[in-house]
Amino acid sequence: MRIADADILILPGLGNSGAGHWQRRWADRFSTGRIVEQDEWDDPDLRDWTAAIVEAVEAAERPVVLIAHSLAVSALVHAASRFPAGKVKGALLVSPPDHEGPGFPREGRSFDNVPTDPLPFPSLLVVSTNDSYVSPNRAADMATAWGSELHFAGEAGHINLASGHGPWPEGLLMFTRLMQRI
Repeated sequence: MRIADADILILPGLGNSGAGHWQRRWADRFSTGRIVEQDEWDDPDLRDWTAAIVEAVEAAERPVVLIAHSLAVSALVHAASRFPAGKVKGALLVSPPDHEGPGFPREGRSFDNVPTDPLPFPSLLVVSTNDSYVSPNRAADMATAWGSELHFAGEAGHINLASGHGPWPEGLLMFTRLMQRI
């Protein structure tokens, strides 16, 4: 699938993805890409976040491809069963948090009990081997449960601005690979 043939919905995590973050850069770069905004970025509520994601998918005029980072991966997985059948063609899932891990932020507790059902669309789960929010073993469990292809990005932290991932060209190559599969 060509990027121009899909609505690329970009889902930032807790605190939003600020200026310079790879998600913001990609939203500016893709002609059909846009950030799905949330009313509350710093004190998130699962119901509100999933409703915004489902609404954005339903409003899309083309097939949808999702790009989620961190807590938004959890929100996407919670929302997946509510998407219109066949509308979402794929998802890039980056740095999902382990809700049972010691580093998980208190603000995201309403997102607990993330479903472990296979996602109804192809997905690529990208994680770092030294992310403080998820261990490689836990990420592998998530990928298996969701039916996602798993890619370890090396020692890349949480794959955000703080870990040096502004443009993140390697991620763009992974996204291109996902688009070629769908």
